[in-house]
Parts: sequence; C-alpha cells; structure tokens
Amino acid sequence: MGKTSLQVAQYSNKDVVFSGSGIKLQCSSRKSIGSKSFFASIGDAANSLENSAQLPFINLLLKHMSLPEPRFRIDRIPQLALGEVLEAGEKVVKKEVGFKMRIKIGNPSLRKLISGAVAGAVSRTAVAPLETIRTHLMVGSCGNSSGEVFDAILKSDGWKGLFRGNFVNVIRVAPSKAIELFAYDTVKKHLAPKPGEEPKLPIPASSIAGAVAGFSSTLCTYPLELLKTRVTIQRGVYKNLLDAFLTIVREEGPAELYRGLTSSLIGVVPYAATNYFAYDTLRKAYKEAFKKEEIGNIVTLLIGSAAGAISSSATFPLEVARKHMQAGALNGRQYQNMLHALASILEKEGLPGLYKGLGPSCIKLVPAAGISFMCYEACKQILIEKEESLIS
Repeated sequence: MGKTSLQVAQYSNKDVVFSGSGIKLQCSSRKSIGSKSFFASIGDAANSLENSAQLPFINLLLKHMSLPEPRFRIDRIPQLALGEVLEAGEKVVKKEVGFKMRIKIGNPSLRKLISGAVAGAVSRTAVAPLETIRTHLMVGSCGNSSGEVFDAILKSDGWKGLFRGNFVNVIRVAPSKAIELFAYDTVKKHLAPKPGEEPKLPIPASSIAGAVAGFSSTLCTYPLELLKTRVTIQRGVYKNLLDAFLTIVREEGPAELYRGLTSSLIGVVPYAATNYFAYDTLRKAYKEAFKKEEIGNIVTLLIGSAAGAISSSATFPLEVARKHMQAGALNGRQYQNMLHALASILEKEGLPGLYKGLGPSCIKLVPAAGISFMCYEACKQILIEKEESLIS
C-alpha cells in the first residue's frame, strides 16, 4: 500500500473538510442539531486536494477541536466538489465562489422601500443626459438633432451640463419609485394565487398590482411634481422647494398641491398596469423557456426595457390625448372627455397622430424602465433579512 496522507480544507469558520486516500470527511455546524454539535459525511473523494494543508493525524486534530458529541453519517457517495454538502434526504447543492455583498435589514417593508428608492435614483441619474437632450430638442434651444444638442451642451457647460437639474429629479423620483415598487410587490403578493390554486381574480394580479402601484406613487408624490414645475417655470418667485410649498399652502390652500392630479392619473395608471404586467409575463416566459429559477442582471435589464417599450407604445395615445386636453383648455378648445379627444385626433391626423412623439419619449422611458427593474432586483438580493450561511 502507498503512503496515506490527510488533507484539511477550511472554507469558513464553521465548515471543515478532511480528505485522505479515497475518504472525504466534511463537517459543518448545524443549528437544527445544536449550537455546539456538528454534522459530517464521509464518502469517496479524490486522493488529493490542491492547495490544502496536510495533517497526518486526524484523531489528534479532532481531540483538540473541542467538538462535544459530534454526529456522523457514513455514506458511499460520488465525488463531491469543494463546497458541496450532502445531508439525509437533501440534494447536493453547489455553492458558487465569489464576492457577494449582503446588508442585513430585518424589516421587509423597509427593504422594499430602500430597494425602490435606489432603483429610482439610479435609473433617473442614468437617463439624465437623455432627458436633458430631449428637453433641448423640444424647445429648440441649441440644435436640431441629438448630436448637435450634445455637442452644444459639452462646449458650453461640459459633462455637468448633461446632469443639470438631476438632483431635483432624484428627490422627486426616488420616493415615487420606492412607493410604487413597494406597493406592487405587496399587492401582488396578496393577490397572486399559490401553486395549485385558481386565480382569485379574472384580471392578472400583476396588472392590478401595477395599477395600484402607479396610483399610490402618484397620489403620494404629486405635490413634489407640482412644486418642481412651479419652481422651474416661475423663476425668482420661490427660493426653493420648501418656500414654494409654504407659499402655495398659505396663499392658495392645500388643494392647490393636487391641481391636475386626475389628468396625471389617466396617464400613469394604465402605463403602470401594462408595464408591470409585461415585465411579469416576460420573466415567466424566460424562466419557462430556459428552465431557470434565477434571472441575471443583464437579462433583467433587457426584460425591463422590453416591458417599458411595450407599455409606452400601448399607452402613448392616452398621453397624447391628455396633452391635447391640456393644450385645448389653454387654446379655448374643450374636449368632453378622453374618448372625445382620441376620436378628434383620429379624425384630423389619423392613427399616426396618436403616436406623434413616441420615439423621443421611448429614448428616456425604455432604458429607465430596464435600469429601474434591474436595480430593484439587485437591491433585493443585497438587502437580506438574516445572515446567510455559506452552506445551507
């Protein structure tokens, strides 16, 4: 017989693997057994493990490890890769090696709100240059094409010019997105049927949850949108957002903070319902097509962007009609309702009239939707309820 040696590989402060010729012993602490007890399994293994410390006397090592009443299970098992554990009645689980950031937050509602706020802030900042260019194109201030506007901004203000006004937008969008995504997750969780159950409602849960999310976020953050508009348009009248808020409440009353809310809801609620329904449907289709339970960040970005494109295209006529209603009120032309406005546009401009301006709108909305969903899903993975062990 050849010389037999014992090798030890420690993966964490709780898990130790011993390996000799044809034998592999893996120990890990288990709360279900007791805080001071250990579980171990012995099976076939390779004759050597690379980059592991060699110890010839296992009994002496175990004697000084202070492990009272260790529990062992001996099985004939296939060779296991590093980091794998086999327990009675459980499948072999391979743990990926790599750095993973985790932040412990016990309150689930707070985790969702923080994730939504981060998603809103990141997505808004990422598309801020596109929004700046789109705004300049609309007013025709410094060019007739995106390239001309981009060059003009860089020459006059540098890179900072592309992000001008972004801080105010983040202050508005972060709480709005936090409330929206929190409401969506919460409502969907209560409405979605459990495996094997029939749907509770004929309408998809994701559509209802999306509509509620859009309504809730708009209702809660609409005053911020109005204040931002007032401060931007009426320059010199208000010192800042707080001064605008106090002045409007004192001189015009609290109800003034919600002027125009109904028309905003007409555009927001259908968009949110369609957006979240498309996102949920595309995620399910991807999982079924590729037989995967987890979806990576890049795929989430693409799915979210596709959902944004679908929802923008589907609901854009409502946005056009809403703007016509607002412009009609200023020009003396009154529309009876949304349907009247849609019919009038179709009669005068045809179907293309309902999609006028869709391209510039999608330039901002589509990537913003994808980035928002990607950041939200990533944050939910980072913010955890409790410590996760390396081997579960």
